[in-house]
Amino acid sequence: MTTLKDYRLVYVGPANHETAVGDYAENLIETLRPHVGELVEHRTLGPGSDSIMEVLGHRRAVADLVAGGQPGRVLVHAELAAGAITAFWSIAGLRDVPVTATVHDPPQGIWWPGRTRFVSQHKLIMHGIHYPLRPVSRMLEGWVNGDRTLFALSQVGQQSIRDTYPNTDVAYVPYLVCERPRVRPVTERPKAIGFFGHVYRGKGFEQIARIRRELPDDIVIRVAGRGTEALPGGPGVEIVGAVDGAAEDAFFDSVRAVVIPYGKRHFYAETYPASSVAAHALAYRTPVVCTDYGSLAEFGTETGAVVVPMDSDDPNVLPAAFSGAIEALLGDDVRLKELEGNTDRTRQARSPENTAAAYAAKWSEMLARRGQLR
Repeated sequence: MTTLKDYRLVYVGPANHETAVGDYAENLIETLRPHVGELVEHRTLGPGSDSIMEVLGHRRAVADLVAGGQPGRVLVHAELAAGAITAFWSIAGLRDVPVTATVHDPPQGIWWPGRTRFVSQHKLIMHGIHYPLRPVSRMLEGWVNGDRTLFALSQVGQQSIRDTYPNTDVAYVPYLVCERPRVRPVTERPKAIGFFGHVYRGKGFEQIARIRRELPDDIVIRVAGRGTEALPGGPGVEIVGAVDGAAEDAFFDSVRAVVIPYGKRHFYAETYPASSVAAHALAYRTPVVCTDYGSLAEFGTETGAVVVPMDSDDPNVLPAAFSGAIEALLGDDVRLKELEGNTDRTRQARSPENTAAAYAAKWSEMLARRGQLR
C-alpha cells in the first residue's frame, strides 16, 4: 500500500528570518519530516532580492529536486507571499507532479509577480507595472494555481480564495504557533502593552501616538520588531527595535498584552492574511487586543483575545473604544488570567506538530483523490 511516507516532499519557501513567512517555514519543516519519506528544502531570500537570472536559477534548482525523486512519488509545496516571486515562479508550469501552496496574503499568492531586485528598487516602476495590471496578475495566478490544492491560514482567507478561484481546492489550517520559553504569568509582568512585528503599511504602528494620548501614564507602550528602531519614541513609548532569541523572550516577558490595531494592508485590494504577530503572542501565552479587521475577526475570548469591532467604514480609522479596552484589560487581573489560560489552550491546539499533521492529512486526501495513494 502506498502512503505519504513513500513520497519525497520538495519544500520551497523563504529562509529563516526572511520575513514572517520564513519564520513560519522554519517552524513547520522539522515537524513535517516524520510524515513523508524524504523532505528536501529549497529556501529563498525575501521579496525583491533576486534578479531575473537568479529567479530562473531557483526554477532550475526546484526542477532538479523534483527530478531527483522517484517518478510518481514526488510532492511539491511552496510558501507564497505578496512580493516573494521566487517561490511562485519556481512552481509555475510544474504539471507532471502534484503541487500545493500556502497562501499567506489571500486571495492571491503573490500580488507583484514582476518584483525583481531591479523593479523593487524603483517604486514608480514597481507600482506603475503592477497596479494597472492587477487583472492580468489575477489571471496569471489562476493559470498557475487555479486548479491546485491551496492552504489558507484563516477561514476568511480560505473563503476569499474560493471566491476568487472557484476551481481551487482550499484547505484551512490555522496559523502555526511555535514553541517558545515560558515567561512570567501576565499579572506578574510590568503594566505595559506591546507592539510587535515588521513595520509596514496597515500594521497599526501609525496608531501608537493616538493610543499613547488616550492611555493613562502608568501604562507603558513597548515597540519591538524589524524596522521599529526608526519609529519615534517619547514619554511612555519605549522603542526596543529588532529582537530575536533571548531578546524576544525578554520583550514578551515585559508586556501584559500585545496590541494589533490592523487596518488595510495596501491599496491594491482587500487582503486577508493571518496574523503572525498574534501567533507570536500566543506562543508566549500573551493576550491580544485587536480590531476585527479581516482575519482578526476570528479571534475572541476563547482564543485569548479582546476584539474591538471597527466603528467606521474606513479600515484605517481606529475604533473609538480601542484604548479603553486596553486600559480595562490591564486593570483586571481576573480577566488577564482567563485570557492567559485561553492563549495556552490555543497555543497547544495550533502547535507545529498539530499543524504538520493537518498538512499531511490534506496531502494524503489529495493524493488519494488523484489515485496516487492506494
